[in-house]
Amino acid sequence: MTIEELFLLALMPVLKTLLIAVVGLFLALDRISILTAEARHHLNNLVFYIFFPAICASGVIGSSTETGIFSLWFIPVSILITFLVGSALGWILVKITRAPRHLHGLVIGCCAGGNMGNLPVIIIPAICAEKNNPFGDSSTCSRNGMGYVTLSMGIGAIGIWSYVYKIIWAYGKRDDGDVSVYSKLRENQHGETSKESLDSITRALLPNSNSNSKNDEASAMIETKVSIPIIIEKKVKSLLEYIDLSVVFRPPTIATIVGIIIASVAPIQNIMVGDRAPLRFVESSVVLLGDAAIPSMTIIMGANLLRGFKRSGVGIWLLIGIIVVRFIFLPIIGVGVITVAKNLGMVGSDPLYHFVILLQYAVPPAMAIGTITQLFEIGETECSVIMFWNYAVASIALTLWCTYFMWILS
Repeated sequence: MTIEELFLLALMPVLKTLLIAVVGLFLALDRISILTAEARHHLNNLVFYIFFPAICASGVIGSSTETGIFSLWFIPVSILITFLVGSALGWILVKITRAPRHLHGLVIGCCAGGNMGNLPVIIIPAICAEKNNPFGDSSTCSRNGMGYVTLSMGIGAIGIWSYVYKIIWAYGKRDDGDVSVYSKLRENQHGETSKESLDSITRALLPNSNSNSKNDEASAMIETKVSIPIIIEKKVKSLLEYIDLSVVFRPPTIATIVGIIIASVAPIQNIMVGDRAPLRFVESSVVLLGDAAIPSMTIIMGANLLRGFKRSGVGIWLLIGIIVVRFIFLPIIGVGVITVAKNLGMVGSDPLYHFVILLQYAVPPAMAIGTITQLFEIGETECSVIMFWNYAVASIALTLWCTYFMWILS
């Protein structure tokens, strides 16, 4: 295929996503008033608790039936690299631009967590449907490609709803220690365990003004006698006390883990997956619920973009920095990663598999980040601005990168 044909092939899926987002933006207009703030809140809850977990579970299960889940081990490794590199670049960005503290988590999350859900789900089938696609037979391409994409989406969901979820909440605290209304409600629900744990750690670290030199010397002698395993055990216990497992194991994360278990255990898979499975209706129902996730998230994104279009609370250099990280630095790093992995024989010889991995580095920030900011009521307007401009730039940048990826792989 020529460069022009590859460009048009990559452009169509991006335009489809933007069209659905425009529908959401239209429904959120004051004159239409269908997707009001309250309606978006309820739709966000449906996506968070029902639709997105369903698509994560069904995607991971589906990926195992065609390619074998363990043969795709490099996908989670690649996603981990995107989160690590993106977080490092995001941290450098907030330091250079001196962004407000409550936006640090949002900026780092946008640089780290890419949209591995609805965009690849739309892009891959659209590319495979073309007769002249560089990945071979359309049906085989679509079937294998969706296996790769859905596993990426499921693993990516763990990162978004654990790491990004936690970091936005942590940086969303105000300098005086106060937090958003949602965070306060969470603290009331979970009790004062975390607070007491932090207080005890603080008391242990602060020096006692009444202690004398003899006590200090005795404490030093005792500390030298403490073995390293005991110190490590204490550190691990204190860390487990600080980590809120209810935050880490959110519905999308749990659904992904359940999907991996079903895909890995053959007896369970035979009961639930396949045309002859006795409980195949369960899988069909989950798939049906998951089908609502992509259009719902895209419509929510469009509705949220309306506020970003109306007003901006984000500095221009901060906005440019996020765009540069997501559409210049990360794709270049992705090309380097896949080149090294191919030379070491870590990713096989399937060009479609390589393309899906490269796509992880070139997508805009995950739309689920907007859902997280609404759940916490932290940086909602700023997130809308960031998403608006990133997805506007993505219509060109993602198309160009997809064209380049297909060119080097064909």
